[in-house]
Amino acid sequence: MNNFSYTKAATTDQAISGLNGDIRNKIIAGGTNITDLLKYFITKADKLVDINSITESNSIQRLDNGGVRLGALHTNADTAYDPIIEERYPLLSKAILAGASAQIRNMATNGGNLMQRTRCYYFYDINTPCNKRDPGSGCSAINGYNRIHAILGQSENCIAVFPSDMCVALAALDATINISGPDGDRVLAFAAFHRLPGDTPNIDNNLKHGEIITSIDLPEKGFPENYSYLKLRDRSSYSFALVSVATAFDLENNKIKEARIALGGVAHKPWRVPEAETFLKDKEPNIETFSAAAKIILQGAKGYEHNNFKIELAKRAIIRNCFMALNPETQRPGAKPSL
Repeated sequence: MNNFSYTKAATTDQAISGLNGDIRNKIIAGGTNITDLLKYFITKADKLVDINSITESNSIQRLDNGGVRLGALHTNADTAYDPIIEERYPLLSKAILAGASAQIRNMATNGGNLMQRTRCYYFYDINTPCNKRDPGSGCSAINGYNRIHAILGQSENCIAVFPSDMCVALAALDATINISGPDGDRVLAFAAFHRLPGDTPNIDNNLKHGEIITSIDLPEKGFPENYSYLKLRDRSSYSFALVSVATAFDLENNKIKEARIALGGVAHKPWRVPEAETFLKDKEPNIETFSAAAKIILQGAKGYEHNNFKIELAKRAIIRNCFMALNPETQRPGAKPSL
């Protein structure tokens, strides 16, 4: 590893001061991703600022507007098993528990989950060209082994995907992100946080140098009655999604009054298409309706030599998960959806 200095911050202001607005200074919390990036020489740090002692970011709080605030330093495991989250936002709980392993969830933080980087093979191989790691060097995945790569929102510079499960649910729930930095505090809609690759695939999100995530706010509406998270992967444990789908419905008189659908494993950020959700409004929940919504969501999808199958897989996953959301009892361990 490269040599770096290390400091601990007890407050948000101390953390911001420690970063000093310098891209060469990095935050460490759970460390489940940053330590790998450092050890593999993918990321360099002149200084690591340890923020685990910032107590105000390590809790779950009820908000006056009826929503809930997730501390950025609260662990994924503690968030998933919190009674408030299990009762009011079960979609988020299911998504978190679909990710990583129990050991990693015990260490990984909510803020760190948003900040994790792609698991593209070529990004982690410093001997191959990668525009995300080394801008301007090229994208090895486009003509390489691209089984796990993007089918939506990609560019000629990068076809990597964002690996988080938690963030797919946060996108579907319309979360907002609270950020602090040298210029003060700001709030960012979840949909505006992560970026598509475009011409700058090395920039994953819209966090500015010297800023840190302090918390994540969930709106009052958590869709606890009709929801489902489906993750399709090569093995059932400790594996990233080929395609994942977070679905939530508000149903009334056998009509869809409101719908949320977000995809993971298919793009550089959680993929949500508002037009598809608008289409579903006031429709009956059936195979024709869900198939039409899937077509809208996957419009413009493009596969490559090894991942063309993901387009059809995503279509079937969307339809299947919509039916699963009609009956959340199918989410119990060992249960199967009835289609």
